[in-house]
Amino acid sequence: MDLRDIDRRYDVARRIASEAGALARDYFLRFDALRVEVKSHQDFVSEADKAVELFIRDALARELPDDGIVGEEHAPSAGDSGFTWVIDPIDGTTNFVHGIPAWTVVLAGVAGPRTEIGIIDDPMHGQQFHCRRGGGAYANARPISVLRGRTLQNGSVGIGFSGRTPAADITRLVSAVVDAGGVFYRNGSGALSLAYVASGRLLGYAEAHMNAWDCLAGQLLVAEAGGCVEDQDAQQMIAEGGRVIAAAPEVFGAYRGLALSAFARAP
Repeated sequence: MDLRDIDRRYDVARRIASEAGALARDYFLRFDALRVEVKSHQDFVSEADKAVELFIRDALARELPDDGIVGEEHAPSAGDSGFTWVIDPIDGTTNFVHGIPAWTVVLAGVAGPRTEIGIIDDPMHGQQFHCRRGGGAYANARPISVLRGRTLQNGSVGIGFSGRTPAADITRLVSAVVDAGGVFYRNGSGALSLAYVASGRLLGYAEAHMNAWDCLAGQLLVAEAGGCVEDQDAQQMIAEGGRVIAAAPEVFGAYRGLALSAFARAP
């Protein structure tokens, strides 16, 4: 795909993500009046999730009508350009519906097996984390980088958990991190945690299973910020989801080792 096509999509997607973030923020400011459904244990969807995804879909369809779309709350729509947008209208819905300002709007642009564009918009803190493959990673206009020259004993690592994986996975990993002299952190938004790795706030992040809309953008951000991520096929992640481990280079091997030992279903 022509790099100019990627650049054009990058600019369009950044603007759409910003507008979607503003819409989501409007809903959040009246979170106590939202209509909320329970999809499964500790898995919520609100009217805001549905409305924000429809907003993003409509905007993409107008500006990039040949691209496909995969989202969390609505059925996929096919495209014929070879480019697909993978979107999470609100990552961190449990936080969102309870008035906790730790949630994001997420867009990833995928061509074949590779993620080419990653955008994580955090409207409550006025930050948009964004990247395109080969172009570095940014928070708004500021270049960002993973932490360097650290060990597990010199920072915090993010740990994700959902009902898709055994509870024992999380307890084993928490125990392993503490035993290794580290500190663990969980904010309820995997995408935001990956953005925190990319921007040097967390040393790393691990979760036994994530859906593509939660992780593809963040994985590219970490890689573009100089970090390490496990090599994965974007199309397989869209179809099945999978394990996510990302970290600063000096920490990646040690943290991956802890995570693989902890995750019962790790291959």
